[in-house]
Amino acid sequence: MQSITEKRYTDGRPNLRRFHQAKWDEPIIFELSNPGERGILPPPIEDGIRDAVGDVTSALPDMLRRKTPLDLPEMAQPQVVRHYMRLSQENLGLDLNIDIGQGTCTMKYSPKINEQLARTPQITELHPLQPEETVQGILEIMYKFEQILKEISGLDRFSLQLGAGSAAIYAAASIIRAYHAARRDTGQRDEIITTIFSHPSDAACAKTAGFNVITLYPDDDGYPDLNALKEAVSERTAGLMTANPEDTGIFNPRIAEFVNVVHKAGGLCFYDQANANGVLGITRAREAGFDLCHFNLHKTFSTPHGCGGPGAGALGVIEALSPFLPTPVLAYDGERYYLDYNRPQSIGKVRAFYGVVPAVLKAYAWVMSLGAEGLKEVSKTAVLNNNYLLKKMLEIPGVSAPYAKGKRRIEQVRYSWEKLCKETGVHSEEIGLRAADFGVHYWTSHHPFIVPEPCTLEPTESFSKADLDEYVEILKHVAHEAYTDSDRVKTAPHNSTVHRTDQAPFDDPSQWAITWRAYLKKTERGKKG
Repeated sequence: MQSITEKRYTDGRPNLRRFHQAKWDEPIIFELSNPGERGILPPPIEDGIRDAVGDVTSALPDMLRRKTPLDLPEMAQPQVVRHYMRLSQENLGLDLNIDIGQGTCTMKYSPKINEQLARTPQITELHPLQPEETVQGILEIMYKFEQILKEISGLDRFSLQLGAGSAAIYAAASIIRAYHAARRDTGQRDEIITTIFSHPSDAACAKTAGFNVITLYPDDDGYPDLNALKEAVSERTAGLMTANPEDTGIFNPRIAEFVNVVHKAGGLCFYDQANANGVLGITRAREAGFDLCHFNLHKTFSTPHGCGGPGAGALGVIEALSPFLPTPVLAYDGERYYLDYNRPQSIGKVRAFYGVVPAVLKAYAWVMSLGAEGLKEVSKTAVLNNNYLLKKMLEIPGVSAPYAKGKRRIEQVRYSWEKLCKETGVHSEEIGLRAADFGVHYWTSHHPFIVPEPCTLEPTESFSKADLDEYVEILKHVAHEAYTDSDRVKTAPHNSTVHRTDQAPFDDPSQWAITWRAYLKKTERGKKG
């Protein structure tokens, strides 16, 4: 019998795994509907219950009563199970593959015991409208987690209400606006400064909050340009919203100078710490002089990312800005935990109820299992992983790491395949499609593509050296194919469910449809129906 283990490595290097993902010609669930089919048949209402309750629907106002039945798929239980099992087989995720290629999403391992904890009836059966005296346990956990975040950041108050990182960034922009409004200079201070390699949400949320956005570009070494900042600040400056390290993985060593320049101009400074797993226990927002910061609990603190939900963006502020935090905030009077709604200067609610409680619970459990020294070890390991991967990636022909040449990065690197593209005609997106044939994900970059032919990799402390080596071998193999058999890469994927799409419809709003009903309205198929 062959030894599978022996076949896994050649000369100490991992061999590529055979991978062929399940492919199903699976319609969406509405198309699988078979009128009259049922997954469950509820028993008829007993006469005694009908007599006691009466006609419930007649008590509803006419405006709340449907004129037509709810249009739901009609299917038996086995068909429903098969449908979602087939879809699950066409997915990639941490439980199936090495997801280093998620880039700035910081996809780390979320311990299964924390998942089980969040699914216990004590959590799943809670209701956000319960009286406060019946939810003291979860309020205590959330309050204590706020104290932990205060220690990690050095800031004075936090809101856990925000349902995502971008929601926290928008709330930060709203607080900056409210702060200046309280000082009666909103009309004058209408500009937010950010950097091109900060997360795009920093610019987008500032714009959504009503500000004009000034974007700083890097100097020749890839650091945000301090002189450009000095030229940008004025009496119109409301604040600075920036990430550090930026999405290139480069840490700005002069960040305190940036903050001082903005403060002298009368602005506030917001620290985007969505990806903080390279600086936990090493740097803090307080020491750099920031007035606000946020953490993505669904990135840095190990809760699942959720691709738009269930996220959790924890927003922290200095004491002078705490009156503006979203309402309510958690409070403790020495005997009980409660929600404080008496916030006359608050920017209001940004999300319903308390926030995403299961995500906060998982983050709290993760931090408590690690402790202060453990959090610092998280950062050390993430930085070690990233710089090991950087060294191995730069050994692959055709790839480079623009800016800060010869210097180390923090928790990620934005690489460039520009040389390979010029020499082979293979683009970064095509490398990603071919990488999917080996069961791994690959992310290019946020737009705009300032780094040509970009590829952003972020190996957290969740990955072993074996994982890093295997991922590098996949990209090394794809790069070799680009130079020796470029059509193999250009026609990928061959083994995966992902496919090539015509980009044109995605740029045409008339073709966009986010629901099945909207799709039917926009297509000839729907008009014929």
